[in-house]
Amino acid sequence: MNRILIIDDDEELCELVAEYLTGEGFLPQAVHDGESGLQRALSGEYDLVTLDVMLPKKNGFDVLRELRRASSVPVLMLTARGEDTERIVGLETGADDYLAKPFNPRELAARLRAILRRVETQKEAAADDKLKVGDVEIQISARSVVKNGEEVNLTSVEFDLLKELLKHAGRVVKKEDLSETVLERKLSPFDRSLDMHISNLRKKLGVRADQSERIKTIRSVGYIYTLRDEK
Repeated sequence: MNRILIIDDDEELCELVAEYLTGEGFLPQAVHDGESGLQRALSGEYDLVTLDVMLPKKNGFDVLRELRRASSVPVLMLTARGEDTERIVGLETGADDYLAKPFNPRELAARLRAILRRVETQKEAAADDKLKVGDVEIQISARSVVKNGEEVNLTSVEFDLLKELLKHAGRVVKKEDLSETVLERKLSPFDRSLDMHISNLRKKLGVRADQSERIKTIRSVGYIYTLRDEK
């Protein structure tokens, strides 16, 4: 169940919205001024924040500006109907969406679900963008490699080889497959370039702290990026 923070000074509206959202499977909590809302939003306890523009103690735009300095929690701004300026400022300041007052609670729930789906998709994409095996981590989009917290400079071919080996860590990757995937050509009997790239990759990565090999050659077959418990 997603925890929703409602920051709005209309207590009656908050009660109605909270009751509806609870029935829709959310866990809503409400605060009624900007300062308290900001503190709660920064707590990290909530999956999404609904934020009214007109608030006592600190208006919604100021809350959003301060929140965005320290948090990426999704925010749905509640704006006055017909106030295009409020919507534009809210989006420029970092709101994920907006909804004009008065609104239908059903539409609010739909907007919240849409935002949460987008956030989940982004998280999944970010996870897919990284590969980590032991002390080695690569970020695919940035084409960066880090070992024990320190960057490792690889050539383009070395990076692509490492990516394929990490994707299949613990399993043998055939030389023929590596050649076609990374070098974009069929492996020929006398082509030693793949072996040379692997050799250079081994040198740059080094052995593990326990002196075990990271990349082992499986003779006449291919290579394997070993896992810690493999000998």
